[in-house]
Amino acid sequence: MQNILILANGSMAKYFVQWVGKSRIDANHYYITCNIQDDKIFKNSSNLTFVPEDPTSFLKIKKLMNRVTFSVVFVVMVSREEAVCAYENVRHIDPKIRVVFVSQWDDCIIEDENLNLINIHELVASHLYEHLPNVPVIAKNIGLGRGEIMEVLVPFGSSYAYRHVGSIAHRKWRIAAIYRNEKQILPNNATLIKPNDILVVLGNPTILEELYKRITRRKGLFPEPFGRNLYLILDLQRDEVLIEQEVKEAIYLAKRFSSKLYITLININFSSMLYKLRALDEKDIVVLSIYNHHEYRTQIEYDTTQYDIGLFLIHPDLFSTAPFTRTLYDLRRSVYLFGEVPLWEIQKSVLLLGEDEAMESLSSSLFDLSERLSLRLVVCNYNPEGEFDEKEEIINYYASLSRVYNFKIEIEEKQVNPVVELREASALLHVAPLSRSLLTPPLFNFFSTDPSRYFLRIKKHPQLLIPIEE
Repeated sequence: MQNILILANGSMAKYFVQWVGKSRIDANHYYITCNIQDDKIFKNSSNLTFVPEDPTSFLKIKKLMNRVTFSVVFVVMVSREEAVCAYENVRHIDPKIRVVFVSQWDDCIIEDENLNLINIHELVASHLYEHLPNVPVIAKNIGLGRGEIMEVLVPFGSSYAYRHVGSIAHRKWRIAAIYRNEKQILPNNATLIKPNDILVVLGNPTILEELYKRITRRKGLFPEPFGRNLYLILDLQRDEVLIEQEVKEAIYLAKRFSSKLYITLININFSSMLYKLRALDEKDIVVLSIYNHHEYRTQIEYDTTQYDIGLFLIHPDLFSTAPFTRTLYDLRRSVYLFGEVPLWEIQKSVLLLGEDEAMESLSSSLFDLSERLSLRLVVCNYNPEGEFDEKEEIINYYASLSRVYNFKIEIEEKQVNPVVELREASALLHVAPLSRSLLTPPLFNFFSTDPSRYFLRIKKHPQLLIPIEE
């Protein structure tokens, strides 16, 4: 649920709030200062809260914003003086929150990268322009007019952000164009979708309605967009106690994600454990077997597509062997590595900051995962030299996403060696990018200064590797 604050008065504000009241979007909750709650349209609206406060009062709005975490603030007011006052108050309270400011004054110019200024006169003029003869019409008047052409804004945290067009299954729909920074992009399979892109999509109207929900939905998706189900790889030559522990953890994850669990057995011996595992085969758990180690890659690739696998679960010793590291990296799916402590005993997920692009790529999955597993999310800026300013931009990015998700994060800054600090910590889930550096032979890792190449050696904590674009 996203909270939205509307500071409004006047007739235009009333019409806007009426549209909000008619909305069937139940993922938003609106806090509104426009006092028209007696209107019949709001009788059955459970996601509206009317605030009996002066929208220009700094202290009262500050008290409200301290009590409720808002993702965006709308300023829709008749008086220029009051509108500017309300905006300045909001900006003093939160310098980073996104503000939508409705202006009817042509000389009203505000320099603010987090402000969306809507000029009423320009809006009306553009609408009138569409009615002129010999002028190209907008998409809503093209085709059958039944919703087969749709425009979708990709929000921060969308499961479609930072994905290549070619990695998305297009069934009865296509991405016709992408608009970014006021420029048109005709996409191909290699085109990367980014947050704030506007997608023009064509297809079956029913499919597009569901697609719109998937693109704009931000929370509760993991392990999507990589896939829906879980795939546990078990080596039957290992200790039976460890095997049983990994099965319990895999079942726990499958239940939390509401996913189906596929258990694949390798190095099979006809022990009592084999029969115990096969006895698990039921509606939500499927037990598979691979008898020939030469078929590992081929069979896993087939199963990934056939069973819509989004998350692999594997012991770190097995993952580090040649048949699996390269295979799981190439499949571009998330990988969970078991640790000494089971996941249900862990209370926080930890991200050690690295390259900015990698941190952005895994951000939406990290927020989804932390929320679905009820974990505190800790973003760690560890630097032996104490140069914390280098990561200021990516920290601000995560702070912004925290407001979008309405999910609080903790930020730690320490002048320590990140590998040593992680090794000495306890009871955490370490989240890291599934990057090409993991394919580097151990001998070359000895000469590397990149901490990400060392963390696989820390088998104390369970680790989640999320694919990134490289």
